[in-house]
Amino acid sequence: MPDAASPFDEYLTTLRVQRRLAERTLRLYADALARLQAGCEQLGLPLDQLRPAAARGLVAELHAAHLGPRSLALILSAWRGYYQWLAQQRRIDHDPLSGVKAPRAGRPLPKALAVDDAVQLAQHATAAASEDEPAALRDRCLIELLYGAGLRIGEVLALDLQPGGNGFVDLANAEAQVVGKGSKRRAVPLGAPALAAVRAWAAVRHRLARPDEPALLVGERGARLSPSQARKRLAEAAVAAGLPTHVHPHMLRHSYASHLLQSSGDLRAVQELLGHANISTTQVYTRLDWQHLAQVYDAAHPRAKGKK
Repeated sequence: MPDAASPFDEYLTTLRVQRRLAERTLRLYADALARLQAGCEQLGLPLDQLRPAAARGLVAELHAAHLGPRSLALILSAWRGYYQWLAQQRRIDHDPLSGVKAPRAGRPLPKALAVDDAVQLAQHATAAASEDEPAALRDRCLIELLYGAGLRIGEVLALDLQPGGNGFVDLANAEAQVVGKGSKRRAVPLGAPALAAVRAWAAVRHRLARPDEPALLVGERGARLSPSQARKRLAEAAVAAGLPTHVHPHMLRHSYASHLLQSSGDLRAVQELLGHANISTTQVYTRLDWQHLAQVYDAAHPRAKGKK
C-alpha cells in the first residue's frame, strides 16, 4: 500500500465516499498506485514530476513483466484518475500520461451458461428451498435476482427490504429498484419465479437477520450478505445442481442478457434492463449469440462437417 502520508489516501477516500467504488475495486486502484509510486522512486522522480516519456517507460516495464493488456489498462486508468484528481486540486499543471496507452487487447466474450444449465440451476435451487432451511430460501432468492433479473452482484446485495438506501424490492409493482454504476437508478421487472423466491425468503428472513438489519439478503450472522459469501453460496449451489462449470455471479447476469437477446432480439430493451450507459457494451451479447448459433450449426447441420 502507498505511504500513509501520501495524497494517495486522500484520493482513495474520494473514490470510496464520492464514487462509492467497491472494496475490491479500491484494492485494485491501491495496487496500481503502489506500482506508480515504486516506479517513480526507481526513477528518482517525485510523483508530481512524472512526464509522458517516463510514464511510457513504466508501462513498458510492466508489460515486460508479463502484465496483460487488460491489467495495464486498469493500472493506467487508476493513474489517470489520480493525476486528474491532482489537477482538480491544483497540485499539478500538466498531464503526465498524455498520449500514454496500454497495448490493445481483443475484447473477450462474456461467459454465459447454456439455457438448460441456467434453468437447471434455478430449478434445483427451488427444489432445495425449504422453510426448515432459511439459508436455502435465501440462496434461491439470490439466484433468481441474479439470473431472473440480471442484476449485478453489488446491486443485489445493496437491496433493502424497505425503500431508501441503494435499492429495494417493490413487491407491489413486481420490480427491483436499484442503483447501478454512476449512481444511476433504474427499475428492473421481476418475473413470477423471482417474486415467489423473494416472498418465500422474506417470510423466514427474521430467523437469520438481526432486528435492526435493513438488508434483504443476510448471512448466517444476521448482517448484510457479503460478496464473498454470495460467490461461495452460488458456486456451491451450482455444484449441487450438477453444472459442469464454475458459476460466479456475473455469469448469471451474462446469461440473463444473452438469453433475453436470443429470445427477443431487442438490443435497446436489453440495454435498458442491464443499465448499460452505452449500447456498445450490450452489443457484445450479439457476438455471444452468434457464437451460440455457430456451435448449433457445427453440431447439427449435415453440411457443417464439410466447412472450410
